[in-house]
Amino acid sequence: MTSQLSAPCQELARVYSAEPWDHNIAFLFVGTCVMKYTLLIAALMTFVSALADDAGKTVRCLEIAFSKSVEARDAVTFASFIDADARFVGSSVMRGPVAIAEAWSVFFSVDGPEMKWRPEIVEVLDDGKLALTRGPYRMIASDDEGNRQEHWGTFNSVWRLQSDGQWKVVFDAGSASEKSPPEEIQILLSRDDDCYDENP
Repeated sequence: MTSQLSAPCQELARVYSAEPWDHNIAFLFVGTCVMKYTLLIAALMTFVSALADDAGKTVRCLEIAFSKSVEARDAVTFASFIDADARFVGSSVMRGPVAIAEAWSVFFSVDGPEMKWRPEIVEVLDDGKLALTRGPYRMIASDDEGNRQEHWGTFNSVWRLQSDGQWKVVFDAGSASEKSPPEEIQILLSRDDDCYDENP
């Protein structure tokens, strides 16, 4: 039995077994120790789960704010969300905030295409240092005749927690779709969010 107990309870069991205690009382004390230790572990697991939930909400709101920087055609704020060692993968690989912002410059011009996206999935690793976001994006652009056309696709981003406690995008890639997504996916882009302004 002793070998199956936690270290503190093992020591308590050893002491009690070496002394002329009433065995019923000894087992009562050891049992209480095991119960308290189990409750402590459960409390710690609940705390870790709560931290993960908080991190997930933070990353979700940052992803939305990231999109809003493009919706507002704000190149400076857009670049501030990007990790210094980031990789954005499109028709080529863009490295670092400067190169990425330059490649995205068409979205910051007044007459450029409109881009908007929202996370459908947010997953944070147990160590709380990396997070994945995935969801639909919509680009509205004008053709040669000036007609506005919608183009849909799916984005995947990886966020990394920095040493200063800030989250930054470290990987990003998207894939275009030949058809519009289902209505329940499209509605993500028009749904009100409960986020306050998130800025790195």
